[in-house]
Amino acid sequence: MTPWTQVYHQNYNPTGNVILSTLVAAIPILVLLYFIALHPHRDKQGVRHLGIAAPYAAFFGVLAAFLVSCLAFRMPLRSAFSAFALGSLSGFLGIIWIVLAAMFLYTMTVVTGKFEIVKESIIHISFDRRLQVLLIAFSFGAIIEGTSGFGTPVAIAGAVMVGLGFKPFQSAVLNLLANTAPVAWGAIGTPIVTLAAVSGLNQLTLSTMAGHQLPWVSILVPFWLVVTFVKMEGGTWKEAFEVWPGALCSGLSFAVMQYIASGIAQTHLMTDVVSGVAREPPRRRRTRPAGSTRTPSAKPHTPGCHGGF
Repeated sequence: MTPWTQVYHQNYNPTGNVILSTLVAAIPILVLLYFIALHPHRDKQGVRHLGIAAPYAAFFGVLAAFLVSCLAFRMPLRSAFSAFALGSLSGFLGIIWIVLAAMFLYTMTVVTGKFEIVKESIIHISFDRRLQVLLIAFSFGAIIEGTSGFGTPVAIAGAVMVGLGFKPFQSAVLNLLANTAPVAWGAIGTPIVTLAAVSGLNQLTLSTMAGHQLPWVSILVPFWLVVTFVKMEGGTWKEAFEVWPGALCSGLSFAVMQYIASGIAQTHLMTDVVSGVAREPPRRRRTRPAGSTRTPSAKPHTPGCHGGF
């Protein structure tokens, strides 16, 4: 067998110690996180910042991955370059084009003014900002996650929330939290498809098992979102649980459809989209908390107004 056709067999425990081997394998990820969030640098004005641009951080992460794979795991340099090329092409052809298409569609709706229609539609469903969090970050975000994934829910749904008066950091945090429930079927089920490809297990079986485990989390996420938002605004637990019927309807309707759609061959890759659309009607029946005196014509409260949502 020539060096060009020799197959590399990975040793998952090259150091002889499971914990140490795990730490060594995590070095590229830790390097990436360090450079993207903690590495100090100064801009052209001399102002000190933490973290560098993502492309540069990714470059250092790749260098660390090469060093770890070749030195610690004894991977031939030729195999390391081949794996890097395969990963890069898989990312560009299987992932990047989905993100580009989603951002292109979003940009078109913004330029043509159609995105304002979307925002106005959401505002008129409920003026209560606690319910808007559920409607945008949880429901709308799940649909975007199911169709495009890879961070686009935070970018697009976050932009909607900022346009409605939410703080940028607050919008990012809430959308990241909301994205925990639907992420298994992101980008037309890419995680399920990839796991089936690398494990050899049946794709529908994997989707069904994920759909039987995650609905319990999906029920809790809306409550988690509302409480986080209210506490970020300086509100009380009472204000957080005033909208428990909406949170329960949102989480329960999504969980039920997630359980059902994930086990059907025709819909299992579109579980997020089906579930995200299905959980809208129950919440439309109640657009404000019980006992609220707000009317549909009321104006939304300004951000940061404690006790007013």
